[in-house]
Amino acid sequence: MQRRHSSGKTIVVKIGGSTLGSHDTTLDDLVSLQKKGILPVVVHGGGSKITEWLKKMGAATTFVRGMRMTDAATLEVVIAVLAGLVNKELVAAIMSRGGKAIGLSGVDGGLIQGRVENPELGYVGEVVKVNAEPVKAVLSAGYIPVIAPGGLRAASGDSDPVKLLNINGDVVASEIAGALKAERLIFLTDVPGVRDSEGKFLPGLSAAEAKNMIASGVISGGMIPKVEACLNALSRVPSTQIVDGRSARALLSAIEEENIGTRIEP
Repeated sequence: MQRRHSSGKTIVVKIGGSTLGSHDTTLDDLVSLQKKGILPVVVHGGGSKITEWLKKMGAATTFVRGMRMTDAATLEVVIAVLAGLVNKELVAAIMSRGGKAIGLSGVDGGLIQGRVENPELGYVGEVVKVNAEPVKAVLSAGYIPVIAPGGLRAASGDSDPVKLLNINGDVVASEIAGALKAERLIFLTDVPGVRDSEGKFLPGLSAAEAKNMIASGVISGGMIPKVEACLNALSRVPSTQIVDGRSARALLSAIEEENIGTRIEP
């Protein structure tokens, strides 16, 4: 079945560093979509680059249940690498391909506001509010918003001077897609999709099936936050998809043909 994407509609695309390789065409695909009148919004990760810079600085990286422990010093590196280096490299790459892009972070304009999720993790936040107006303004001006995760720490009443938070990029993508009432939310990752208990990749799942697979442990590890982000968005976004972003034309194929990856829909 082909269900082509409507011009003038918004899609949110989450890309991770692991998907940007020698055969990847994601950035070219984004420029093609923009020229067709589709409105892509990009949220990017960069965990490996953060680890690389922490190592350069002689700082240890500690993970607690898959989440990066973020003290004040680590937070500085997280924000600098994501909102600085990684974000601007992506914007420059899109511009060099003939696209139009503007970099943002979750801090800018109070786009993402959060609170500390678990004191054990330090300055790691959960989203409590999304202000989509900065993203809408960039889209209205004809640019692709390229958004670094992270967020503004909501007023907490304590005397802590730190006002920034490290927030998971999958969560940020889900929340932004919901706030924009996007037509699609697509995660470009480094696996073909969701596997069943026998290891077979599944082209489609209902929300109920996805929840059951998480509860039973069939969906595990790094796939859990992506599937949970899809489920979180489904109350406001009609279709979500997890796609292998390493293959050529993966994003265009997902949008135009929907014959790759795993779709999760209500």
